[in-house]
Amino acid sequence: MPKDNIERAIKKGQGGDAENYDEVRYEGRGPGGVALIVEALTDNRNRTSADVRSTFSKYGGEMVANNSVAFLFSHVGQVIYPKDKGSDDAMLELALDVGADEAVSTEEGHEFLTGIDGFIAMRDALEAKLGAPSSAGFVWRPQNTVSVPDAAGENLVKLIETLDDHDDIQHVYGNYELSDALMAKLAG
Repeated sequence: MPKDNIERAIKKGQGGDAENYDEVRYEGRGPGGVALIVEALTDNRNRTSADVRSTFSKYGGEMVANNSVAFLFSHVGQVIYPKDKGSDDAMLELALDVGADEAVSTEEGHEFLTGIDGFIAMRDALEAKLGAPSSAGFVWRPQNTVSVPDAAGENLVKLIETLDDHDDIQHVYGNYELSDALMAKLAG
C-alpha cells in the first residue's frame, strides 16, 4: 500500500479530512407562477441539484437561474419571540428602541425584522431586554404575494412538502397565497 494512502487514511480517521458541506441556493417557479427560493446544505451539489430539479419538474414547476426570482424577495434578519413576552404595543415600542425596521405581532408571537447589516445589533439588544428568542436568523420575505388557483395550489403544496422532506433542504421560501378553501381541504 502506498505511503500517501496510509497517511490519507490516518488523517481521515483523525478528522482531518472531514466532509465539507456547502450552502447552496436554488431558485424556481412553481405551479401558478409563484417564485420559490430553496436553501440547502449539502455535501454533494450535483446530487442535490438533480433532486431539486426533478422535484420541480414532477410537480409542474421549473428551476431557474440564480437571481431570476430573488429580486422578488427581501433578504432580512428576523428575530421571533413567543406571544407571552409582552403586549403588541410594548413590542412595537421595543422595536423602535432596538432599531428594528418592522415589528409584526400575530397570535403565534412577535416578529422583529431588520436589514442584514443591523441584524446582530438588533438581536443582541432584544436578548438583553427579553432573553433568548424562539428563533433568529436570515430569511427571504416576499415583497408581494401571488394568489394561486386551487388546482395549482395542490401541486404547489406537494412540491413544497417534497422539498421540505429532502435531507439537504434547510428552508423553502415562496411568494404564494393559498385560498382558505384549499387550506381547509388540505387540513381536513
